Parts: sequence; structure tokens; C-alpha cells
Amino acid sequence: MSDQKLAMFKRINFFRGFMTTEKDWNDAETYHIDKRKLHNRLLHAAGVVPSHEGGFRVSARGKGELAVEISPGYAVDGQGNDILLRETEIKAVNPSDYKLPNTIYIVAKYIEEFTDFIAYKENLEFKGHRRVAERCRIDIDVMEPDVTKEIELARIYLEPGVRRITEPKDPENPKANEIDRRFVPIAGVVGSNLSPKLIRDLLELIAIGRITYSYLFHDLRILTASDVLHALISLEMMLRARSVSRDSLVELFRLIFQLQWNMIQDVDANYPQFGSRKEFGAFKKNIEIVRGMGREGDLDYLINCIGYQRKSCESLQDLFAHKLAQAAPVSDAGAPTDKIFEAIKVRSADFGKVLEIEESKFKLIDMIDLIDDGSEKAHKFTIEQARDRYRTRQRLKYPDGVTVEDVGVAYEGGYAEWEISGATPKKDVIMVIRMDYVHGDHETEMYVNGKKVGNSVCPGNDRRFRWRNWPFVIPGEYVTEPNFKLKQIPITAGRDINLFKIWFYQPI
Repeated sequence: MSDQKLAMFKRINFFRGFMTTEKDWNDAETYHIDKRKLHNRLLHAAGVVPSHEGGFRVSARGKGELAVEISPGYAVDGQGNDILLRETEIKAVNPSDYKLPNTIYIVAKYIEEFTDFIAYKENLEFKGHRRVAERCRIDIDVMEPDVTKEIELARIYLEPGVRRITEPKDPENPKANEIDRRFVPIAGVVGSNLSPKLIRDLLELIAIGRITYSYLFHDLRILTASDVLHALISLEMMLRARSVSRDSLVELFRLIFQLQWNMIQDVDANYPQFGSRKEFGAFKKNIEIVRGMGREGDLDYLINCIGYQRKSCESLQDLFAHKLAQAAPVSDAGAPTDKIFEAIKVRSADFGKVLEIEESKFKLIDMIDLIDDGSEKAHKFTIEQARDRYRTRQRLKYPDGVTVEDVGVAYEGGYAEWEISGATPKKDVIMVIRMDYVHGDHETEMYVNGKKVGNSVCPGNDRRFRWRNWPFVIPGEYVTEPNFKLKQIPITAGRDINLFKIWFYQPI
């Protein structure tokens, strides 16, 4: 605690001939324990770490029982103790234990227990516990939690006659017998745990959003648009300062969604000339979808938020296309990733075992040669539920004038799946697809082992120099093992997706 005096730390010092006792060894352990607690106490706020395991989330039981389920999690109390729950715990609530109506508090406490007792038969004076187990105990109390001793995980206001505990219909305003998570303290975290790709996607989204809402506010004089505009500017500043964590981003998105909804209500009520337009209707629909999504805070949720926010801005293009044209994607000047991707797109040379571009090196880990039966079979390549599918042989030019002949496959609707191998886990994988760019202007959803990793967007087309190598980055957090399955789902209506050779690289 801040008012706790700091004692002098004395570290044990071994030397030849030092006759140690159990006190010396216990003092050595206590030194490191106290140092760790001091760090936790003074440099991190007490509370739950939402990004670890299940984040100590308290949930209602599926059968509507008088019980709650506590997910595994990690927290730090006000004394600096690490509280770690490794397995899901179910806690029954017995209303007869309390005088109702009353508020009960579900808390996590740090406890220590001596374990591994041993006694030596040769000399019974030599006995004791060989270990101290650091455990988490889940309690239900009626006293408001003291953060120096325990961490609140949830509270529930119980009414007389309660028969079941349920999830809150409105998390910001839980009713009686509903789980209330509003008062869970969040541990302090320094820096950002967002991936560079996610930050880049967010900055690109904010660039489009700033143009969109700036026009709505400054040109169309929709005053509530200024709230959304300034919220986006604030989010950009926090992202560039690396001050946004994954969990705080969820809360920031929720604020932006509410501001957008306020603007929608304002437009419907006061600006019928805009609210009646179909473009505004599409914008409104996307905001409704994103506001109704689950708020678990996982990566899929954030990726979906970005996707629907981008669509909501694009829905308004027809209202002010001349303004939106100024919204070029924002990226740091000279960012190597941009240069590398642009070079990959127009590369006519072979893609070998090692790819050197812009002083960066990438190692080839796998390659699919479509229409080659052996390659397709080895990679379990398949196209399912397509409305149309056909093979295609093309002799086309790259932008540098080099002509290349290749054979591939195209499909409309449905999805394509394939497997790759040889990846190094926890490292980004760059997938490069050779495509006929005359059939551009499409977007596909990409999945790894059933989890959505993002959308591959291919804007524009080229009727003269038709070959392109379209890159897509699979974040390292999705690369959990050397072999994994990829799934590509077209989401642009009426566009066929063509695939020729597909290369997979990882940075060296």
C-alpha cells in the first residue's frame, strides 16, 4: 500500500564455510517474495487482468441454477499478492444464508497452505512441510470487499424468493438476481498488447472515419457527428502513444458505438433529407449489428468491430464521394510493410525459397500449385458449395511488362479450403496469391482452423497488366502449430475469386 513504509531489503550472501540454517533459506525466499509484492503494489493497480485465461469472469450457469461459474484468471490484490485460479470453479448460492434483500459479493482471496509434510523416522525432530502452496479461494461475502485483502469478481443483489441467477440483460444496469460486473477492479497494465497489424488496421479505419464524420459535422452541420469525430481523434492519439490494451479497446469501442447511435437518432429526428437515404439506412444497419454483438473482448470480436465500422463508413460514400476520395489509408511514412507488399504485388520474378525485398528476408515454408493434382491433394485443397467453378489458363503481363503463363482455378460463391505445413508457431505467415487482377474489386473472409483472422480486401483492377500477387498476413497469434487449415469465403456479391499459385512465407 502507498502508506506502507518500505523496509530495508537484505539479500542473502553465500560464502565458503557459511553454515546455513532453515531461517537463512526462508529469508532468501522472503526477500524475493517481498520484492515481487512491492513491484505489484506500487507499479500496478490492484485488480483482475482481463486478458489472462478467462479473466476471472463470473457467469450464470446454463441451467438457470442458484450458482455461478468463475472462469480461470489472474489478479493482484492490494498487498501485491498474485491470485491465480487455474480451473473453472462453480460456487453455489444458498439464499437461506443471507437476510434478503441483500447484496452478495463474489471475491477472490490469496491464501497460503503448507503442503508436502515429511517426517524422518531416523530422527522425528526433523520434520516439516517442504512446500508452501499459493492458492486462490473464492468466497461469497455480504461485506463490501477490501481491495487490500480480496478482489471483487462480481456482485448480485438478491431478492426474497430468488430461484435463479441470470446474466444481466443490460450490463450497464443489472437488475435484481442478475450478475453485476461493473465494480470489478482492473489491474494496471503498461503499454499495449495489440498486434502491429491490428493497430495498423485501426489507424486505417480511423483515417476513413475522420473524413466521414468531419464532413457530416463541418459540411452537413450534423452536430452530434462532432462527438464521434473527436472520439476517433482521441482513440488515434492513444493508439499512437501505445496506450491502448485489447480490453480497454473494447470499452473505447462501446463508447464510440453509443456516440454513433446518438448521431443516428439525431439524423432520424432532425435531418430527414439524409436519414431517408438508402446509404444512411445501410450505415444504420451496420451500427445496429456491431452494437448487438457479444462483448467478450476476444480478437474475433475486435476484428468484426473493425470490419463493420469500415462498412458503416463506406455506406455513406454516395453522400459525399468527393470528400471520401481524400481519405487515403494512413500509415507511417516509409513503413517497410507497405513497401514490401507493394513490391510483392507487382513482382514478376520467381518466388524462390528465400524472398529478399526492401532489405527484408522471408523464407518459403509451403507452396500450392493449383491444377497440379499432387499439390492439391497434398494440401487437401477443395472448393465447396460454389455456384460456379472453372479452370483457367492465362498468358498475361505484370506491370513491368514481363509475360507469364499460368493455370489456375476460379469460383463464385461457396468457399475454398486448404492446408499448409512447415510454419514456425507464433510467427506471422505471409500468404501470396497470384491472381488475374482484371477480376479485382472483391473481398474475402479468411479463417485459420475455424477462427476468423480478418478480411482480404482487393480494391481496383487492371485490364492491361493483369497479373498481381496479392498478399495477406496471418498474425502469429493464430499460428499455433506447424500445420493449419485455411478457409477463404468470398463476401462480394457477383464476383468470382481466381487462384493460381499460392506461396507462404515467414520472416527470417
